[in-house]
Amino acid sequence: MQFISESVIDEVAETVGNLDGNIEDLLAEFKQNQPAILAYLTSEGFLVLTDSEKDYLLYLALVIWKSIEAVESINLEITQKQIAEKEEDNWEKLNNVVSKHFRERLNVFFEGTEQEDLLAFVEDSLTMEEEDDSDLNLSKEGRDPIFIALKTVIDCLTMPH
Repeated sequence: MQFISESVIDEVAETVGNLDGNIEDLLAEFKQNQPAILAYLTSEGFLVLTDSEKDYLLYLALVIWKSIEAVESINLEITQKQIAEKEEDNWEKLNNVVSKHFRERLNVFFEGTEQEDLLAFVEDSLTMEEEDDSDLNLSKEGRDPIFIALKTVIDCLTMPH
């Protein structure tokens, strides 16, 4: 898997952001290409999230997916089993970290990752100061599941195939 750079991610984020929430076509394409991932992101496990957090999770997942696709075509359809295994590994890593600070808790994920810019994009998206984007108020309860979900999506979409 090729490296997905910050410039690619920024360009895709701007393109998706410019849709002003009109992402039906993009979601339909995502559902057609990666139905298991979309099912995962909209599953009961995310009922703890507010509606705006769910929308943000989908937005970030779309940016990740399109960023990866911009660099390398994704020829595999991810399965529920693959998602469950990656998610379990990620929760285990996060739960083994003792720090209470969100950014410090994420350091374990950067060790040995090949997609540091994608991971940094997720981290930055979840730690923006509230004054930077007053529309987005991430709850402390929402941050961990959103991070784990997006890390899981990155893991699945960048698996060797």
